[in-house]
Formats: sequence, structure tokens, C-alpha cells
Amino acid sequence: MNFQALTNFEKMITPTIIKILYYIAIAAAVIAGIVVFFGGIIDGVSGGGIVRILGGLIGGPLVIVLGVLFARVYAELMILAFNIHSHLVAIRDMMANR
Repeated sequence: MNFQALTNFEKMITPTIIKILYYIAIAAAVIAGIVVFFGGIIDGVSGGGIVRILGGLIGGPLVIVLGVLFARVYAELMILAFNIHSHLVAIRDMMANR
């Protein structure tokens, strides 16, 4: 990587950071879903009733699916802004070469 391109903001590093944060968000969603799943089951077995068990059984996978989905949508929206920027730079360069 060219250091001058980095200091002049010609090369964006944020899309790479967004991808890393996306993978961290996936891991967090899976961990949260597992906690909800087993937390509901344990709470239901220890006296919370069948509603808590069902909440854990339904809520855990729901947290995982929705967490991954929201993380993906957010990451795509953030990367979209940088893709628009790169296309605008390409158009600017193409127009400058004319």
C-alpha cells in the first residue's frame, strides 16, 4: 500500500474495518442467541414455567437470525457509501482524461 495514497485519503481503509466489524457483530449475535436460548431454558426449568422455556427456544434462534440480518444490512449500507465514492472518483478520473 502506498503511504502517500493513505495520507491523502485516496485509498479508503474503512471498508476493511467495516468487514471486520461485521464478523464481530455476527459472533456477538450468535453468542447473544445462545445466551437467550440457554438462559430461557435454565430459567424455565428452575421455576419460570413453560413460557420461559418457549421464549428461550424461540428467542435464541430469533436473536441469531435477526442479529446477523441487521448486521449485514448495516454493513452493506456503510460499504455502499464507499462504493459510491469509488465510482465517483473513477468518473472524475475518466472525465479528467478526456
